[in-house]
Amino acid sequence: MKKTIKQLAAWLKIDEQSHEDVVVTGISIDTRTIQTGDLFVPFRGESVNGHKFVEQAFEKGAAASLWLKDEPNPPENRPLIFVDDAEQALQQMAIAYRSEHKATFIGITGSNGKTSAKDIVASALAPYFKVQKTIGNLNNQLGLPITILQLAEDTEVSVLEMGMSGFGEIELLSRIARPHLAIITNIGEAHMQDLGSRAGIAQAKYEITQGLLEEGFLIYDGDEPLLRDLVAEDVYTEAKAFGFDTEHELYVTEITTTEKGSSFTVNGLINGEFAIPILGKHQVKNTLAAMLICRAMNLTDEQIGTALAQIELTDMRMQLVEKGPLLFINDAYNAAPTSMRAAIDFMQTTTIRPEKWLVLGDMLELGDDEQAFHENIAQYIDKATVQYICLYGSRMKWLYEKLSTTFDSEHLIYSEEDYMPIAQKIQANANEQSIILLKGSRGMKLETILEHL
Repeated sequence: MKKTIKQLAAWLKIDEQSHEDVVVTGISIDTRTIQTGDLFVPFRGESVNGHKFVEQAFEKGAAASLWLKDEPNPPENRPLIFVDDAEQALQQMAIAYRSEHKATFIGITGSNGKTSAKDIVASALAPYFKVQKTIGNLNNQLGLPITILQLAEDTEVSVLEMGMSGFGEIELLSRIARPHLAIITNIGEAHMQDLGSRAGIAQAKYEITQGLLEEGFLIYDGDEPLLRDLVAEDVYTEAKAFGFDTEHELYVTEITTTEKGSSFTVNGLINGEFAIPILGKHQVKNTLAAMLICRAMNLTDEQIGTALAQIELTDMRMQLVEKGPLLFINDAYNAAPTSMRAAIDFMQTTTIRPEKWLVLGDMLELGDDEQAFHENIAQYIDKATVQYICLYGSRMKWLYEKLSTTFDSEHLIYSEEDYMPIAQKIQANANEQSIILLKGSRGMKLETILEHL
C-alpha cells in the first residue's frame, strides 16, 4: 500500500485533514513491530490505551497515526487522522483498498486445517503468481484488515485465513475481503462452547459465502454431511466438493506415505498421480482444495504437480523433527477431536517406523462436553499398534483413566503440569525405531518437550 493521508481521509470520508501529502506505506497496531512509513492504529482497551504509544510509534518511523476524537491531548504537529472508532476505521480502510486492488482474493475457513490449507494454496500458486498470505494468526476482525492493508499493490493473489469464535464473525470478514474463491476445510468441534453444536459451527463457517463474489465459487469438504446440506439449500452459490467420495468434483484414492511425504491418486476435474512433502491423510485432503484453486487459476496438471512437490507448511503442522535417533511429528499447533483422530489415524497406519508413541495434550474450547470428547479418544487408539502413550494436562486425566484399563503403567503415563516426566520417559525408552507424535491445543505448548531432550 502506498497512499497519502489525503487518500486515507477520503476512504474514511473525512473532509478536512492536515499533513495531506504525507505518504503511508503500511499499517501497524503494535509499536514493537512497526515499520518505517506505517500508519499506527491505537486501540483503547480496559487495561491498555494505545494512544500512550503514539509518540513512540512516530519515534520508530510511523508516518501517521489514527487518533480517537474523544481522546484528550493529541500530540501537536504530528500527522494524525481523527476517527470515531479505530476498529471500524481499520476495517473501512481495508474495504476501500480491497475495492481498488486487482488481486484474486481467496478466503479460507474451517474448524481444522485452515492454516495448512492457506500454506498449501499459497505455496502451490507462488511459482506462477505474486502471492501474499495471512501471516501468523492475523485472521480476525483486526488481523484480516491489517493483512489486506499490507498487500503490495502488485500482489496478484491474496490468500486470507478467516478465524472466528461466534456467529457473524466470518460474515464480517467475508464482506471485508469479498473473495473470488472460498474454501471450507472441514467442520470439527472447536468453539462448541460458543456455537452450541456442530451444526452451529457449520452454519458459522458457511458465512464465508456472504461476501463471495457472484462470479466466484465455494470449495468445500464434501465428506461432511452438514456442509452438503447447506450447499443443497443455497441456490445462489456455486460450489465444488472435494474429499474421498467418488461423487465429488475432486476425490483422492491410493494414498501412500513415506518419510518424504505423501503420494496419491486424484480423480475428477483433475486426474493423475501427485505427491506432497507433507504427512497425513488429512493434509492430502487439504491439498485437494488447493488443487481446485489452482485449476480455477488456469494452471495445468503439470504446473500443479511441480508446485505441490515443493510446498511448505507453517511449523508445528505434521512437522518432522529429528532429535538424534528420535523422530518426532510435531503437530502441536492446535487440537480438536477431529484433528486429534486424524493424527492418531496417521500414526497407526504409517510404516515410517515401527514403534509408535502418542504424546497428547488437552483439547481446549470444547464446552460442556469436553470430558466426553477426551474420553472418546480412547476408542480410536489401537493397543496392538501404539506402544507408548504420554498424556499431559488436567483434561487428559479423563483419557488416562479410560486407557488405564488396557495399558499398563510402563506404557501409559500421565502428567498434569510438568513436562519432565514425559521427556524423561522418551529419553529412557525411545530409540531409532520410534516415531513420536506431539498433539495438543496451542495452550498446552507440547513442543516444550523437545526442548527438554
